Amino acid sequence: MNIPNIVVMGVAGCGKSSLGQALAAALSSVYIEGDSFHPPENIARMAAGTPLTDADRAGWLTVLANQLARGKAQGQSVVLACSALKQSYRDTLRRGDPQLLFVHLAGSKPLIAGRMAARSAHFMPTSLLDSQFADLEAPHPASENVITLDISQPLPDLLQQVLQHISQRTS
Repeated sequence: MNIPNIVVMGVAGCGKSSLGQALAAALSSVYIEGDSFHPPENIARMAAGTPLTDADRAGWLTVLANQLARGKAQGQSVVLACSALKQSYRDTLRRGDPQLLFVHLAGSKPLIAGRMAARSAHFMPTSLLDSQFADLEAPHPASENVITLDISQPLPDLLQQVLQHISQRTS
């Protein structure tokens, strides 16, 4: 199976890291946690409840695109967990690999707020959820290589849907 590089995307608290790690394990791919590449000033801004601007995200997205390009050049398949909220952000990531598959995790604001409130040790406060939804430009299947999944489903079901999509795409 020809495994594409994958970006698991969506607003904070939607389950990007959980699905990304499970997907990378299932595909024997390299997992990259996009949040770990934020510069300290971005993390401090978010932890203080200040939404990031496009300018704040620009360098971070370029670093992630470079990580995708490096993996592709080394013949590794990569699964990246990254919000990729706007089309321009996804365009930046595609500079690292024009064939990226985006897996958009979509869910209701109340469901995601509940998940965020239940997690610990994460810098992103629930108070920034409104700004995440305001920034979200949902990808369009007609113009972007994307599958959208409903996060109200259990993680194993989401994983199987992505694996099935990849299998159908590469057969």
